[in-house]
Amino acid sequence: MFDYDQAQLRESAEVMLRRARTIGATGAAVDISENSGFSVNLRRGRVETIEQHRDKGIGVTVYIGHRRGHASSSDYSRQSLEETVDAAFSIARFTAEDTCAGLPDPDTLAVNPPDLDLFHPWTIDVEQAVEIARAAEAAAFATSPLIRNSEGASVTVGYGQFVSANSLGFFGGYPYSRHSIACAPIARRGRAMQRDDWYSSHCKPSRLADPERLGRYAAERALSRLGAKRLSTRRAPVLFESPLACGLLGHFVQAASGGALYRKTSFLTDSLGSAVFAPHLGVVEDPHQRGESGSAPFDGEGCTTFRRRVVDAGVLQGYFLSTYSARKLGMKTTGNAGGSHHLRFTSTRRRKTDDLPAMLRKLNTGLFITDLMGQGVNYVTGDYSRGATGFWVEGGVIQYPVEEITIAGNLRDMFRSIVAVGADEITRGSKRSGSILIESMAIAGI
Repeated sequence: MFDYDQAQLRESAEVMLRRARTIGATGAAVDISENSGFSVNLRRGRVETIEQHRDKGIGVTVYIGHRRGHASSSDYSRQSLEETVDAAFSIARFTAEDTCAGLPDPDTLAVNPPDLDLFHPWTIDVEQAVEIARAAEAAAFATSPLIRNSEGASVTVGYGQFVSANSLGFFGGYPYSRHSIACAPIARRGRAMQRDDWYSSHCKPSRLADPERLGRYAAERALSRLGAKRLSTRRAPVLFESPLACGLLGHFVQAASGGALYRKTSFLTDSLGSAVFAPHLGVVEDPHQRGESGSAPFDGEGCTTFRRRVVDAGVLQGYFLSTYSARKLGMKTTGNAGGSHHLRFTSTRRRKTDDLPAMLRKLNTGLFITDLMGQGVNYVTGDYSRGATGFWVEGGVIQYPVEEITIAGNLRDMFRSIVAVGADEITRGSKRSGSILIESMAIAGI
C-alpha cells in the first residue's frame, strides 16, 4: 500500500529541516506525501480502463527573514532532499521581501492533534472492483428498457499519507483513504436522450452506497429527465438539490476566503459582523468529526483546526484564513490554509421531517434544480448566472422535467433569501448540506 512508513517520512523531514538550518535559513516548512491506489472504468459491461497510481512528492519552503523560496522533488534520497532545500534557499535569496511571509505564529500550531479515524483500507482487488462497477451498471440497465446506453461505471480505491513539519518544532501527519463508486446511465425514448449520474464517496468503504441501489438511482434520475421542456422567462422560487446546495456553500467559502478578501476581489470584503444570510441560518465548521470527509486535525501549515460558527443567526462571524492572508488583513489564522473543513449549513427552521418531499411542498410552485452548467459566478460583484436543468413543481408535486434554462441572481441576495434548508443532507467534498430553498430567482427560458 505504501512504500514508506510515517517514521521514515518524519526522518526525511528532519533531514531537510537540519539542512535548512545549516545553510542559514531563518525558517523552513516541509511537506512529504505519498499516494497510491487504482481505479477501474467499464462501459456496457466491458472494461475500458484500469489505472493504478503510486506517486510521492516533497515540497519545502525556506525563509530568509521575510524572503521566501519554494522547491519540490519526487526523489526521497538524502542527496535529493538536501539539494531541494538548497534550491529553495537560492530562490529565497533573490525574491522580494514580504513582511507577511513567514512561518505561522507558534501559538497557532497544533499540539497533540487528535486521531480522526480517516484511514480505512478497502481490501478489494482489481477483479472485485470490476464486478462492483459491473453490478452498478447492470442494475441501471435493469431499471428500465429505456436505459439504452451508458457513459460507464467506475470504482476508485485511494490511499495517501503525509508528514508536515517546520522549524518551529511542529511535526504532524497521518494516513487517509478515499474510495468511490459512480454510474452514469443514458435514457432514450424515441429521439430524445437524457443522461444523469450518481456517485458515493467516503473514507470508509462500509459507508459507500450499495452499488446496485446506486445504479438504479442513477437510472431513475436519467429516466425522470425524459420529456424535458423549456420554461418561459419568469421569476419563481428555486429549490437547489442537496449536491448543488453544497456548491452554494462552496461559493460562500470562496468569497469569504482570505486571498479574495485581501485582494478585494470578493463581494464579502469588509463584511465581518454583517448579516450576509437569512437570520435563521448558520454555517458551522467542525473539523474534528471522526471518520468524516473534510475533517482535519490541523491545516496545511500545521495550525490547529477548531469548531466554530462561521455564520451565526445570519451574521458573518469569521473568514477562512491562512497565516499569510490573515497577516495581510491584520487578523489571525483560522486554521484554513488549504480550505474549509467539514462545513455544514444549519437552520433554526429545519425539522427532522424536512426530507425532499417536504421541501418540494415548501417550494409549492417553482423550480427544482438538479443540475447546473457553466461557471457564471462573479465573486467581485456576487452576480450569479448558470445554465440549469431540473423540474417544474406545482402544489408541491413535480409536474415535468425542464431543460435549456438559465437561472440568475446575486449571491448576496440569494444568501439572504434562503427560506429553508432541508434535512436531506449529503456530503460533497468538505461541504455538507440539505436542499436549499431560495425565495425567488430570475429564470430565463423561451
